[in-house]
Amino acid sequence: MYKLSEKGERIQQMFDSIAPRYDFLNRLLSFGIDRRWRRFAVRQIQWHEGARALDIATGTGDVALEIASQTPSSVTIVGADFSREMVELGKEKVRNSPHAARISFEIAPCESLPFADGSFDAVTIAFGIRNVVDRPAGLREMYRVLRDGGRAVILEFSTPRSKLFKSIYYFYFLKVLPVIGGAFSKFSAYKYLPDSVLEFPSQDRFKALMTDAGFRTVRHIDLTFGIATIYIGDK
Repeated sequence: MYKLSEKGERIQQMFDSIAPRYDFLNRLLSFGIDRRWRRFAVRQIQWHEGARALDIATGTGDVALEIASQTPSSVTIVGADFSREMVELGKEKVRNSPHAARISFEIAPCESLPFADGSFDAVTIAFGIRNVVDRPAGLREMYRVLRDGGRAVILEFSTPRSKLFKSIYYFYFLKVLPVIGGAFSKFSAYKYLPDSVLEFPSQDRFKALMTDAGFRTVRHIDLTFGIATIYIGDK
């Protein structure tokens, strides 16, 4: 069994603690734009009948449900997350959706996925890769469980390039967001969010990490003035 590092355990406990208000605060703090980003990210994958998809750091299952809404009924989805509380909320959300028969869940960290090599046609992870303590190991696991010809799509926060927009974004992200998040949930968790984004590698460096893990034709797409970025890699 994979043992999380001390930092990994702290992050896991943090997500367990904020799980009950997680969906609400996602919508509030992003003004609902996060839904549009997820829809666009899922559209970057080409699907076929009977395909299998894995959504890592699935949280409460938003991306898993988005995949189900965009794909044929023969496509099955597994959501994996290391937070048991998040997964339990995801299971409840899926049970109340039209896609309950197509989505299952596993409790597992990105660095140690309990699936055989080449198990999936697509792998996604949205706003989760920055929480993976050993990112190279996590990316190698994503590559391992993909079949040949499969695709990984990674959606993550990034830093806007425009100086004017960056200053506005930083003020909101560093000053306003933690206060709002703390009012409804846990301040320390929503202080961690901007800190984790600011320490995330540059787009070029992260694409290099994907290439090192084995991915080919690695590219990125900026979203909403560079607030978020989609990274795409093929096997």
